[in-house]
Amino acid sequence: MRKLQRTGAEDSYDLLSPREREILQLVAEGSSSKDIANLLDLSVYTVETHRARVMQKLNLHGVPELILYAVRKGVIS
Repeated sequence: MRKLQRTGAEDSYDLLSPREREILQLVAEGSSSKDIANLLDLSVYTVETHRARVMQKLNLHGVPELILYAVRKGVIS
């Protein structure tokens, strides 16, 4: 919440970088870290780091919560 207030963002989604949003969408669509790494030409470690930051920024505690968030936010349908 403090970061939201500090940055002036209205929603925690606004705190995500474009790459983090891309990772969020791909994870929510069911892609594995290895698949995402191959698709985006990144290392698996980098994908895992982005994924962890997304979870932290959105205060989510697992993939099911991430998928539910993505559906509610309209990132996936």
